[in-house]
Amino acid sequence: MKKLFLAPALVFMILAACSGNQKKDNREVAESATMDALEVSEPITIELEGHDNMTYSGDTEVNVNAGQEITLTLKNVGELPMETMGHNVVILTPGTDLADFGAAAINAKDDDYIPASLSSSIIAHTKLLGPGESDTITFQLDTPGVYDFICSFPGHWATMKGTITVK
Repeated sequence: MKKLFLAPALVFMILAACSGNQKKDNREVAESATMDALEVSEPITIELEGHDNMTYSGDTEVNVNAGQEITLTLKNVGELPMETMGHNVVILTPGTDLADFGAAAINAKDDDYIPASLSSSIIAHTKLLGPGESDTITFQLDTPGVYDFICSFPGHWATMKGTITVK
């Protein structure tokens, strides 16, 4: 008789123990989701400098979380005039052909080399800057992928570029 009583009690204890672990697992999942949400909500700052040798220095390969606020500052530290060595940063949608974009930008002088015909490929951009000038933009990228950024001043796109990888 005692053996029959012990079997249901043992089953009850096992079920109770499993349900306690389930609560712990759910709590861990919730805590992990909260941590992920905190990571997304923390803004990130990207600082770039444009040089007379047609290069960027600074954060040219950046990793961010989807939806994270990004503040990008470009400073033109060169000495040549904007008409011959202006710099900007243009963040492009994934898959944008950089050579095609650069070719279209050449014909957009009146719009600071931001081609209106390819506006659907542009996420955000800074102003075209002369020596000693800087500009700051804030944006976010909600879809995972690799986003190229370039300087769209004629000929610069080939050497003034970087990537923002969104997880």
